[in-house]
Amino acid sequence: MSRRGWFLLVAVGIIWGVPYLLIKIAVTDVTPVMVVFVRTALGALLLLPFALRGGGLRVLRGHWPAVLGFSVLEIVLPWILLSNAERTLSSSTTGLLVATVPIAAVILGRLVGDRRPVAAIRWVGLLVGLGGVALLLGPGAAGGDPWAVAQVLLAALGYAAAPIIADRSLRDVPAIPLTATCLGITALAYAPVVLVTGPHPWPPVDAVLALVGLGALCTALAFVLFFRLIVEVGAARSTLVAYLNPVVAVALGALVLDEVITLTVLAATALILIGSAAASRRTREVAAGVDEPTPTADEVARVTPT
Repeated sequence: MSRRGWFLLVAVGIIWGVPYLLIKIAVTDVTPVMVVFVRTALGALLLLPFALRGGGLRVLRGHWPAVLGFSVLEIVLPWILLSNAERTLSSSTTGLLVATVPIAAVILGRLVGDRRPVAAIRWVGLLVGLGGVALLLGPGAAGGDPWAVAQVLLAALGYAAAPIIADRSLRDVPAIPLTATCLGITALAYAPVVLVTGPHPWPPVDAVLALVGLGALCTALAFVLFFRLIVEVGAARSTLVAYLNPVVAVALGALVLDEVITLTVLAATALILIGSAAASRRTREVAAGVDEPTPTADEVARVTPT
């Protein structure tokens, strides 16, 4: 991998580990609905110039049912579930639970009719990862809020289901126009809720900065860098960012929010990351040295941002 490739990989991995911290800060003073609305609206506006250069809405012609389904599973539902869950869960716990997406993908794939052989190592990885989740959810480990945990796991399920739609119906759609459109759809969906639940008092400075960071840094900039990462190193290697995110989330939770890192959390982190890596392992699916020149929806969906 080139030096530029390593830089992009580390940059995206770090940036997509930050949202858990920023969401935790924002929901202290802002409603989860407002968090999702501001983040998606700002992200859509910042990505709009790139989307127009990529063909705009024209490239989505004939794909609108799939675009709507992808939007719901990838952004509309997961982001509100995560924002609401972080009102009680720690940012590090949330990040670790989201890291179970590859495990959920294995299970979901079998349920929707994927009959391709699954290597034994992937089944072992599934069990190891589930063991990490069970360890993380031991007595008192998840803040005593099972509904918050359920919301994060439901978000992870949505993240695991969205690539199925991308793989079957959106493989030829450029990712930037699709992403900008999905963000715009989400902002439009939550705008009426924001209006109905208003008026909303102006939040303190730290919450405002967290919202700006979520929209500009963790959404718009992260997607642009991620698309460049795929072009630079290929879709297969770009999935490595998924294993940096939870580590960054745990570290930031401890350093910035003084969240406690116990031996249980460290053990759960190791089990979930090892299990997810093994569960998502694919062999000989990507030809060596062959990279797609333009990132598509299917490639983007393989690595789930938060």
